[in-house]
Amino acid sequence: MKQSMETEFTKRLHSIAFCATKAECLDLPDTTDVIQRIDLEPAALHAYRQLVKESYTELQDGAVTVTNVLTRLLRLSQLTGGFLGSDDDSRPEQVSAAKLDVMEEILESTDGQKLVIIVRFIPEIQAIEQMLTRKGIRYAIIHGGVTDRAAQVISFQTDPTVQVFIGQIATAGLGITLTAASTMVFYSLDYSMSNYEQTKARIHRVGQRHPCTYIHLVTRVTVDEQVLKALKDKADLAKTLVADCRAGRNPFDPYRRMYAAGNDV
Repeated sequence: MKQSMETEFTKRLHSIAFCATKAECLDLPDTTDVIQRIDLEPAALHAYRQLVKESYTELQDGAVTVTNVLTRLLRLSQLTGGFLGSDDDSRPEQVSAAKLDVMEEILESTDGQKLVIIVRFIPEIQAIEQMLTRKGIRYAIIHGGVTDRAAQVISFQTDPTVQVFIGQIATAGLGITLTAASTMVFYSLDYSMSNYEQTKARIHRVGQRHPCTYIHLVTRVTVDEQVLKALKDKADLAKTLVADCRAGRNPFDPYRRMYAAGNDV
């Protein structure tokens, strides 16, 4: 489009366009966001800081691209969830139980109410499954390897003995209704604003009669905080991190950001 046409095109487009938000169309209950900050164990925190340094060194030695930055951010996000992957195909090593312990405390405080847990990584899902099995809690689940997804949703929605729904954020964020629960825990997040908003809508939709609460498990002073802030600000996290790196700053070091802001770490 020629630049001279932009004003006229916008005027004509606006003359036939109509925008209606969900809040205007639907009478839905209120929502509340809660951030549950968690401290990694000393050994896990040491491993995290070491990985931050290694990740920045690797970027300095290679090309600074979105793909390279996100690959290293992925490993850091895996560690905040308790698991550290290796370069080979071996099973990731569990290095922290900090989030899992808090998740267990949340479960114990639900007083029998249903709960949706949203997770990004399969090792985290498996750890949560093991914890629920140990506690004798029945659950429904959807991730990339589950084929009977409709049956899983029906089970959670209609069976009072199925207390928990575990959903992988990239798989369970679209096209399903989970209004049997009014509380959702984001155990871990990816970087997609669309995935985040669509996943939140699984419990906050037609049929929901109770106020909805979203609990975000965030390990303190890690990329968890950067990811959540980017989602809340609707910012492009990848571009921000690439810009930091090209300016000679370690994009994965939240301590630098906190010192710059004058905060006590």
